[in-house]
Amino acid sequence: MKKYRIFNITLIAAGLFAVQSCFVAKDYKRPEVIVNEANFRTDVIAKDSASVATVSWKQIFTDTQLQALINQGLQNNLDIRSALQNIAVAEAYAKQGKAGYLPTLSVGPKYTFTESSVNTQFGAAIANQGGKRAANQYEVSGNLSWEADIWGKIRSNQRASSATYLQTIEAHKAVKTQIVASIANAYYNLLALDEQKRILDKTLINREQSLETTKALKEAGSVTEVAVNQTEAQLFNVKSLLVDVENGIKLNENVMSVLLGTNPQSINRTNIASQQVNAKLSVGVPAQLLENRPDIKAAEFGLMNAFENVNVANASFYPSLSITATGGVQGIDIDKLFSAQSLFATVIGNLTQPLLQQRKLRTQKEVALANQENALINYKSKILNASKEVSDALYTYDAAVKKAEYKQKEYQLYNQAITYSEELLNYGMANYLEVITARDNGLNAELNVVDAKLSSLSSMVELYRAVGGGWQ
Repeated sequence: MKKYRIFNITLIAAGLFAVQSCFVAKDYKRPEVIVNEANFRTDVIAKDSASVATVSWKQIFTDTQLQALINQGLQNNLDIRSALQNIAVAEAYAKQGKAGYLPTLSVGPKYTFTESSVNTQFGAAIANQGGKRAANQYEVSGNLSWEADIWGKIRSNQRASSATYLQTIEAHKAVKTQIVASIANAYYNLLALDEQKRILDKTLINREQSLETTKALKEAGSVTEVAVNQTEAQLFNVKSLLVDVENGIKLNENVMSVLLGTNPQSINRTNIASQQVNAKLSVGVPAQLLENRPDIKAAEFGLMNAFENVNVANASFYPSLSITATGGVQGIDIDKLFSAQSLFATVIGNLTQPLLQQRKLRTQKEVALANQENALINYKSKILNASKEVSDALYTYDAAVKKAEYKQKEYQLYNQAITYSEELLNYGMANYLEVITARDNGLNAELNVVDAKLSSLSSMVELYRAVGGGWQ
């Protein structure tokens, strides 16, 4: 009889495995996406596989103060810490997914007290015979249940949870990339503001001296009251610019403090003149965006998760085969509980075909398909956006470098104009309006030189982030 039962179970399982190939879960394949030189829309793409994205941020940002700040931010930033917790959650689910092939097992004691009603046929019979209507039963048993992964549902669940885990890892990398870029940009903004403050402080001293000189020239009859008023107005203009710059320094220090995960405080820093770009800014071949950009990889793992959930939804329409076994000892006398006569065992092979499920299975599949399409759209969108960002960064960096050179030459000419106009004024060959105009132009040009240097540094940071650098 036992052999016959085993034969029946084996026959059912063999039949299911024989048709498994018709319904087995599909394997994920990366969708075709267009990634080529045309995406970048620039003439400066390297034709080899070298990419600045593979260079550590410590080689890009050589300022030791900036390196210390980035290290602090990567350790304490709240977004980084939140991303790490997301990884921990996903890892737990991934481990649970791997355990899906294993059976469930539970063991424990059980006590049952039963008292039959006299108003029932069984209770009345016991009462008429003078028996006890109350009874105790003691049991120590174990329950084991296992489901065969015939249609790949368990495997798909495992792959889905693994994809989610890998997605959180890439999301963590993406956060690191953004934090590194944000700290570097905030640091360069502070250096630029410091330089502008230095220029304005120097200009303020010069304007105060100029005001005294203009007043003396007025007393000597060389200039009018108009020149005195214009010189004093220039002085107040510098003071107002200085207020804005000093306020900007405080606000940017507060921004930096938040990035570092600390309360608002002063930030240690060097100066903008010492900042250099020592790494070759090569973006590599465009296809590397799929491997270097963590946000693109995270989007693809999200697509993998959605794909596997479709497999799970499809497998739910087919029969499930489970085997349940229960065994242990039970008896009405606790002192005889562990005798050979108290042993019991039950084995059940269960084949279940879902039929009417209140449309739950069809809804599950429709939702899974819609989520898969959304994940695919998001994946393609990330690739298009990355291509745009790289193209923008390449153009911006090239323009910023050229603009910085022109602004430096412009400042040098305006500076010469200031010197010449002041000399001509002393000899009576120029009016004071020309001097004032030259000073205003010179100040603006010097401040613009700082802005241009900041733009070149910021565009370098953006290019490094756009190609996927910063998480190494």
